[in-house]
Amino acid sequence: MENTNAGLRPAFQPLPQTALTRDGAASNGAPATFIDLPARFGADYFRLPVVLRLLLENALRNMQGDERDAAVAALFAWLDHGTSDAEIAFQPGRVLMHDTTSTPALVDIAAMRDALAEAGMDPAVLNPVLPVDVSVDHSLAVEAYAQPDAATLNLDLELRRNAERYRFLRWASKALSNVRIHPPGTGIMHTINLEQLATVVCDDGNGALYPDMMIGTDSHTPMINGIGVLGWGVGGLEAQTVMFGMPTLLRIPDVIGVRLTGALAPGVTATDLALTVTQRLRAIGVSGEFVEFFGPGVSTLSAGSRCVVANMAPEYGATTGYFPIDGETLAYLRQTGRSESHIARVGAYAERIGIALDPDASPRYTRVIEIALDKVRMHVAGPKRPQDLHPYTDTKAILAALNFTPAAQASATLPRHAVAIAAITSCTNTSDPRLLMAAGLLARKARQAGLRVPAWVKTSLGPGSPAAADYLARAGLLDDLAAVGFDIVGYGCTTCIGNSGPLPAPVRAAMEAGAMHPVAVLSGNRNFTGRIHPDLDLGFLMSPPLVIAFALAGDAERDLSHEPVQINASGQPVYLRDLWPDEADITAALAQGLQPKDFRAAFKIASANPAWQALQSPDTPRFPWDPASTALRRPPFASTEAGSQLGHYVAHPLLVLGDDVTTDHLSPASAIPPDSLIADFLVARGDDRNDLNVFASRRGNWEVMMRAAFYSKSLKNLLCPDAPVGHTLHAPSGRVEPIWEAAEHYRQDAQPVVLLAGARFGTGSSRDWAAKGQRLLGIRAVLAVSFERIHRSNLIGMGILPLRLPEGVTPATLDVQSGDRIEIDAPAATMAPRMPVAVRIVRAKGTVDTLHATAAVETQLEVRLLRMGGVIPAILSDTLRPASTP
Repeated sequence: MENTNAGLRPAFQPLPQTALTRDGAASNGAPATFIDLPARFGADYFRLPVVLRLLLENALRNMQGDERDAAVAALFAWLDHGTSDAEIAFQPGRVLMHDTTSTPALVDIAAMRDALAEAGMDPAVLNPVLPVDVSVDHSLAVEAYAQPDAATLNLDLELRRNAERYRFLRWASKALSNVRIHPPGTGIMHTINLEQLATVVCDDGNGALYPDMMIGTDSHTPMINGIGVLGWGVGGLEAQTVMFGMPTLLRIPDVIGVRLTGALAPGVTATDLALTVTQRLRAIGVSGEFVEFFGPGVSTLSAGSRCVVANMAPEYGATTGYFPIDGETLAYLRQTGRSESHIARVGAYAERIGIALDPDASPRYTRVIEIALDKVRMHVAGPKRPQDLHPYTDTKAILAALNFTPAAQASATLPRHAVAIAAITSCTNTSDPRLLMAAGLLARKARQAGLRVPAWVKTSLGPGSPAAADYLARAGLLDDLAAVGFDIVGYGCTTCIGNSGPLPAPVRAAMEAGAMHPVAVLSGNRNFTGRIHPDLDLGFLMSPPLVIAFALAGDAERDLSHEPVQINASGQPVYLRDLWPDEADITAALAQGLQPKDFRAAFKIASANPAWQALQSPDTPRFPWDPASTALRRPPFASTEAGSQLGHYVAHPLLVLGDDVTTDHLSPASAIPPDSLIADFLVARGDDRNDLNVFASRRGNWEVMMRAAFYSKSLKNLLCPDAPVGHTLHAPSGRVEPIWEAAEHYRQDAQPVVLLAGARFGTGSSRDWAAKGQRLLGIRAVLAVSFERIHRSNLIGMGILPLRLPEGVTPATLDVQSGDRIEIDAPAATMAPRMPVAVRIVRAKGTVDTLHATAAVETQLEVRLLRMGGVIPAILSDTLRPASTP
């Protein structure tokens, strides 16, 4: 399979100047207005990376006076060294959220409305000022599968399990201005963004044109970068500041240029390229930079392929993975049903203001790496990190090296590294019709060869858009996918986010007998231990057709380049090379299946879901909390009295952790284990131990989420390595206790606590509960070797100071023991971005070690948030101030 287009198109077909006029009789063909950046800035403008040209346009449009002039000067000064310490304000035009990040954000807003009412203000004055789109996509679990009605059954179960939370979302859409909810079944947020919401170029209603720029409360928001929209993921706390009218301040970013040359070879997919980019950029230590793709190879990639690569920006450590606008962008807009007049305007505007792709240009970048597309091969990544890249042939050797020896033989048919879950899942790869067509064609050949997925493999197909069912059916491939076990299970994040549902009975039995070390294969973007399912620690990321091939094999410990996928009923071996689709067949399937009308029509039908419309919700400006609810509780931190956590203090370490602590470790999202302390808490309040849903469904209840903080079987607490899951050592008493109980004992004794961690602390998703849980546990500062960008921002949003340890200092070298205390001197009055902070390790044995950490604080806005105690106190203060001003 070749991921290119037959007959390469130039960057743009010639577009008439009339494309820059407004539509409609009222405009009378009047010319559109826009900031003519090339005319204003000349040749230096084209030396800037396109992402910085967009930030320049944003600054000119949204800033005033000296502040604007300083921002412009700083952006051009960036050209001198390819880096800058200057700050710039960014004002996105819209915010995108999903149900499990929007729920806590909207719970915060409901609680802030309560606080305003209690202060004597009208609670209805608190409303987002930017458009907020919420996609209900993170709660669909794969319970039913491999049956024609799986999608209907799973959607019905989702609505039943989450009815209380969904009624709350419906209340929010009525009570709050500018909040729009897209109900279950409409697709994954990033696919909705691509197919429905993104305009690429916006019109303010008065004829002024400007680039579509946005933020989203999901780390994979950069998927929209694939069609030239500048957007990135933020935590829910940062999104709250933006939706209430504050710009987000960022240091002018370093920009990594990735020069692409050549074209992908036959048999190589966009997934393989995305995994290659992830490995290459993690290898050079990308951490928060903007990434921009340029060079002649970009033009050989379809917009769908670019979106696959852009989606995995958080996996390669970047804020963005940006592809400039070109003819492929316009082709994608046409494919998804946008109007021809709008498409023409996008092309003309991009050319006119110099944000279009020039395949021959080489702007100034902080650093450049080159990837030859023709050298990319079929790969998988894993089995525990997305940056660990391997040829697809290597799963056998990787798994064999684990030296797992079965304790018993539970079944003669189950391999020791059986594929337990095989999921075509995630917006990452299901938003590109080419990849789904490739999977369907492989399924067709497998069906023709008489192959069927073994009974122990849990299969699922969860496309990002309901339009996928239409174009797969029209191409005749939906039946082929179902014939080999890949029926559509719904339209949501499903297995990618950990909503994989229970493991098949044969797998559970073999695991209990110690006969198997099962593996997941999926087309998603993350494979951290326990991410896909709490009982699975091995997972390989791969393209959708390769997922089906491994599912058919049923055994991840197999070299599919030499060993057969299966022996069919006739006794003939069937190899991967017999099944892999040809480029011509994929192109023909796309031509047969794709119709632009599908995308709008399918979305409209799904949006009218009568079960969603039937959910009753309150009509009051304040949400009526139910004190008996285990899903929604008013959080204690939504208060005007939060207060700063900065200062000079001596603290106990609550936990000491190592490298690569993910947000799944910090605040799990997958199924709540029925034998956990969290389950005990819920059951004591009337919930069914066998139907507790997932952690993400409880993000509206702070008491549950506080107890869930750090609840992960794979998290090792160096303070007491042998402690049970979710426990730590309470130093004064010497007791090993649940983490939240130890934290409560420290709080009762007025003893501060901090946390120590290694490199890449907080890698993974954007979930704000990864920081909220730490705040509720009383953590005042986190000392780490390095922080992932979004989690660092979320810590500050909760008033927690992130401190970067000096070079060469790690939790292991510090060797902090029980009874050691950590003295931190970080006064609020002198706090400044990137300032040194004195830290003293006061040993229980009487010695003292001194070091100088660095405040991982980037902007003056972040300083302000720390001084006020976080985002929520800042919003309340700003809302109350006008009422108290004479």
